[in-house]
Amino acid sequence: MRHAGITVVFEIGATPPPRLDKALARDVPQDASLSRSRLVKLIADGAVSVDGIVVDDPRFRVAEGAEIEISVAMAEESHIGPEDISLDVVFEDDDLIVVNKPAGMVVHPAPGTPTGTLVNALIHHCGDSLSGVGGLKRPGIVHRIDKDTSGLLVVAKSDRAHHHLADQFAAHTVARRYLAVCYGLPDQNDPRLKGIKGTSFEPGNILRIQTLLGRHRTDRQRQAVSFTTGRHAVTRTRIVEPLGNPPAAALIECWLETGRTHQIRVHLAHCGHALIGDPVYGGRRKLSPKAVGEGAVAAVASFPRQALHAATLGFVHPVSGETLEFAAPLPDDLRALLQALGAQV
Repeated sequence: MRHAGITVVFEIGATPPPRLDKALARDVPQDASLSRSRLVKLIADGAVSVDGIVVDDPRFRVAEGAEIEISVAMAEESHIGPEDISLDVVFEDDDLIVVNKPAGMVVHPAPGTPTGTLVNALIHHCGDSLSGVGGLKRPGIVHRIDKDTSGLLVVAKSDRAHHHLADQFAAHTVARRYLAVCYGLPDQNDPRLKGIKGTSFEPGNILRIQTLLGRHRTDRQRQAVSFTTGRHAVTRTRIVEPLGNPPAAALIECWLETGRTHQIRVHLAHCGHALIGDPVYGGRRKLSPKAVGEGAVAAVASFPRQALHAATLGFVHPVSGETLEFAAPLPDDLRALLQALGAQV
């Protein structure tokens, strides 16, 4: 194998897959950082030759021992500019970076937020260590959390890492646990919950919410529960600590079987346990001063965001195969909210 500059040369190994794209994905040197989707594009662009002949058909049948030459253009600079924004980096190597995103930061530039995003910060932080995702020097975003949700994200620094991480998210094998503060107590002894469509309880007082999720019919910025159209979504939650006497709120742990936009927020609102501070799905609920005290009522009323934190993240490293798991402590604002509610944090 020779990997020099923009040319990758190698041989096809024994018993190759029947298609060129699959054979290349199996045998291309790992340090080339080329995913199968990128290889398919390179084939279509005429950048792949087999035994000296350019082949642009991904279905071409390649033989064992065939010499492959791939011309890979240098990754182009992204149109997204670097910005010197401080990042809380939990883990980083040549393939990926795990960050603890603060509340208030958008993950990716959009028309309303063209700058100041996590991607802008990562392009500055990573610099030349970004080998290129899809031919651009940019971080590979494989999942997102809402602007006003804090916590952990993993981001790919290479095309190959992006491909493998995306596969894990698509297969729902990534372990994601969230901590949240909700109104009320989602307990199996509450008869009201038994009458809500899509909700059930599993052993251990684990609330399971299964619905379809899709865009709201009249407000395109919102998601809505449905049982006829939309995408399959499953959320599980358990009580970590009841808050108030009698309980008027709860610190809960949530985990996702699927990862849909606003999933936790919509599902908990659907079952009557919206997140404290949620400006979209939380409604105008107020806690009883008798249950939590006047100070807690004021803390809840002034809390400026949904009380949701991506606390743990686990996945298989796309290159080493090692199982990794990371944890991010509660941010100061959530900790202060919980202390006001009498939580033991």
